[in-house]
Amino acid sequence: MRDVLNDIMKWWDAGETFGLATVVRTFRSAPREPGAALATSIDGEVIGSVSGGCVEGAVYELCGEVVETGQSVLQTYGVSDNDAFAVGLTCGGILDIFVEPVSRELFPELGDVATAVQRDEPVAVATVIGGPGPAGARRIVYAVGTASGSLGAGDRLDQAVDDDARGMLAQGQTGIRRYGTQGERRHDELAVFVNSFAPPPHMMVFGAIDFAAAVARAGKFLGYRVTVCDARPVFATAARFRDADEVIVDWPHRYLKDAEVDERTVICVLTHDPKFDVPLLEVALRTPAGYIGAMGSRRTHEDRLARLREAGLTEDELARLRSPIGLDLGARTPEETAVSIAAELIQLRWGGTGQPLTSTEGRIHPVTAARE
Repeated sequence: MRDVLNDIMKWWDAGETFGLATVVRTFRSAPREPGAALATSIDGEVIGSVSGGCVEGAVYELCGEVVETGQSVLQTYGVSDNDAFAVGLTCGGILDIFVEPVSRELFPELGDVATAVQRDEPVAVATVIGGPGPAGARRIVYAVGTASGSLGAGDRLDQAVDDDARGMLAQGQTGIRRYGTQGERRHDELAVFVNSFAPPPHMMVFGAIDFAAAVARAGKFLGYRVTVCDARPVFATAARFRDADEVIVDWPHRYLKDAEVDERTVICVLTHDPKFDVPLLEVALRTPAGYIGAMGSRRTHEDRLARLREAGLTEDELARLRSPIGLDLGARTPEETAVSIAAELIQLRWGGTGQPLTSTEGRIHPVTAARE
């Protein structure tokens, strides 16, 4: 829903009722992940996407129906072997899509959710999508201690969902959780979709060079909050790095020591100078960052490893370093190098092989925790 939030807020502010369709579960090679959304206004305007085009027409019609009836619907779309005219996904995937009517009266907390997202404050929207509970009942869960609304089955269910939603927010996860009607975790009568709006992951790019500008652009394209840091003020300027969210003039290792780093953080060391990158990597490799890569030749990498060993880093810590940075695409220009780094980030996130799809078999989209 993040992709359509700004647009649907215009309708919500105007007091309109509109249809909102959200992907809640995927099977096999489904084109969109849970949380992807499509919305239709009362005038027929469409924003967003749930399948890249495969079932958009059918979902559009269903959005109109739920606005008329006021009743939410959980609908499955996929390949039909029996009916050539059935709505299906030609890619072979299957989507579960929850379609609901939304307005200021039906979803009064949407304004607070939008404000939290704009401020990068973690918030989750938990919605009953199946089972004996009232379909469409919602609870808004914030990362720090507060929640509003109810899923309609009592405090025990609300508390169980609060705990799970906060855990999912911490990991940036969106998906379905199942409970008994009183929040029992060993039962599965009730299906609750938890849509997590965690702040964008942080990409830190060290080294104010032309390669860094290209990596910053790629990072923004992939949805990261991008910081560029360099100790040289003549090079580290906002004018040179227009795509970065912030440009920091400081010694890289000093900045990183005080920065917030979590498992989703990406650290790209492009300084290409031992006096910068060795102290920086000494700090970086002792953080929980999910990706740490450094630019340089294989000779530079071996020299860098020797210096880091002298600084006291262990072999396990050194094994986290991805250098030379990026996938082997034969990249030469800054833009090509940025693509190779972006490709490695995507591969690590989703578990791809990095091989041409024409040389692989089986599913195009690897099975991950986000899919069922």
